Amino acid sequence: MSNASIASEKAVSGNASALILAGRVLLSVIFILAGFAKLTAISGTAGWFASIGLPAPTVTTVVVGLVELVGGIAVLVGFQTRIAAILLGVFTLAATAIAHTDFADQVQMMFLQKNLAIAGGLFVLAAFGAGALSIDGRRS
Repeated sequence: MSNASIASEKAVSGNASALILAGRVLLSVIFILAGFAKLTAISGTAGWFASIGLPAPTVTTVVVGLVELVGGIAVLVGFQTRIAAILLGVFTLAATAIAHTDFADQVQMMFLQKNLAIAGGLFVLAAFGAGALSIDGRRS
């Protein structure tokens, strides 16, 4: 392989690492903010969870808030990224099935589509990993 080819591959992998980092940041923000919001407004979130029929709404709020916050932070810093991305992807699909299936409501349809796209991004992240600019990348 020529020096030009090696330099080109390094540039591509550097660009890929930067793009993966940008993707991780963008995917993680929604979970970090949502988890923080749930954990700092437990009673309000529990009330909404109760209104849609979720069991043990206060416990559910805390568990959901922690999954979102901790999972979002893991994706952000690239720690155990594949596991966190799969967990958040499945979580997002489950939340969508529970709270965003009113097909007559266009806002709910938008949330459904947004969540499907987020889950898709998380599954791609799970498949390809966190990239070099991550805790996972430093450990390998």
